[in-house]
Amino acid sequence: MSAKTVLIVDDEPAIREMIAVALEMADYQVLEADNAQTAHAIALDRKPDLMLLDWMMPGVSGIELARRLKREEATAEMPIILLTAKGEEDNKVQGLEAGADDYITKPFSPRELVARLKAVLRRATPPGIEEAVEVGGLKLDPSSHRVTSHGRALEIGPTEYRLLQFFMTHQERAYSRSQLLDQVWGGNVYVEERTVDVHIRRLRKSLGEAHQHLIQTVRGTGYRFSMKE
Repeated sequence: MSAKTVLIVDDEPAIREMIAVALEMADYQVLEADNAQTAHAIALDRKPDLMLLDWMMPGVSGIELARRLKREEATAEMPIILLTAKGEEDNKVQGLEAGADDYITKPFSPRELVARLKAVLRRATPPGIEEAVEVGGLKLDPSSHRVTSHGRALEIGPTEYRLLQFFMTHQERAYSRSQLLDQVWGGNVYVEERTVDVHIRRLRKSLGEAHQHLIQTVRGTGYRFSMKE
């Protein structure tokens, strides 16, 4: 498995350096940003596995950035740990309501930070989901977040990727649209069932003629992933 990548977002270089050293010693790859705008660009471009985000930054605050990332499809699933000197209970609640997965109050020890980071990543990565799966020349590799067709890389959007990953790890069973919404989008997200049809259509288009037949429509039920005709 390739090393997990963590984006450290803090306007204080000394704090970024302290965290970076601790994470690199724990075998994490580190990216850094000193403001929300840079962090947002890196999040979209590099797709880190987790973001350590300082609450109090000049300009756009960490909490504002967290809300923005959770609203955008490309970054909605990225785990976020807020770092801040604010220790009051209401601020913790505010951070979690903004979409943060955990909250660490400064000052903290590098050892505590790494332990909390590992716990959040475990929750964000269900068992077995890191293993590559291949069906008839179609390969999905979670460690590199790539999908290939007979070795050729395919361009697949983030929602289509999650949908394909669910299908490839749950083959031969028919799922209703509501079940797919719960499994892929999450039970706390309101999305109309016809949205599933839109993403299924996009997924088939991305898979192309070689593999689009694997996503089968089950009349009166929904969809299934199958090698059988």
